[in-house]
Amino acid sequence: MKCLILAAGYATRLYPLTENYPKPLLKVREKTILDWVIDDVDSAGLIDEYIVISNNRFACHFEKWASSHRCKITVLNDGTDTNETRLGAVRDIEFAIKALDLEDDMLVMAGDNLLDFSLVEFLNYAAEKNAPCTMRYYEENRAKLLKSGIVTVDGDGLITRMTEKVPNPETNWVSIAFYWFPRGTANLVSEALAQGCKADAPGSFMAWLCKNQKCYAFEMPGHRYDIGDIKSYEQVQKEYRGIVR
Repeated sequence: MKCLILAAGYATRLYPLTENYPKPLLKVREKTILDWVIDDVDSAGLIDEYIVISNNRFACHFEKWASSHRCKITVLNDGTDTNETRLGAVRDIEFAIKALDLEDDMLVMAGDNLLDFSLVEFLNYAAEKNAPCTMRYYEENRAKLLKSGIVTVDGDGLITRMTEKVPNPETNWVSIAFYWFPRGTANLVSEALAQGCKADAPGSFMAWLCKNQKCYAFEMPGHRYDIGDIKSYEQVQKEYRGIVR
């Protein structure tokens, strides 16, 4: 299984911390944001390669970081230099698949998410369903719902509808940027883009898939920490206690 890590953003709301340094490599307690997730996932022994998609500004930082790890980490530079010229998450997925000719089962995740629970539970759930899966959590704040991907699910977690940033969310279930795709499924991304899938939000591809095949949403057993600005970064430094297994 490959793990595709989306890390080509510029995190402009965290300037000056991220003006010349990538957000996923900021430290929370004794580890980088990315190390918290990779150390957890790697403990399951399911991933044979981690692929970090970065940009021309930050690729060198990820290469230096990757060189200190024993697991196989490949860093891809998508060639962009500014927030205005970024490819967007979905095109970055397409870029990685084409660059490395990927056809494996694939865990795709944003590189800036911090969790307090083990992702291994999500991988086990996905293996059981053997279908595209995302993660969901219940959000009460309407302002946050309006900025999120929303899923409607049945009692088995089957996604009956998924939308991105709509003015009237159907449910309070928010999808976050952790996805599992069985072998060959992620390769449909070029077809999705050709049919109008938005390139910027990774959930757009999952929403497209939901219209064409069965997809499931795993209810998170813990919390996700959203580090969007300096204030939230300072807050998570105080609150985060690691991963509970």
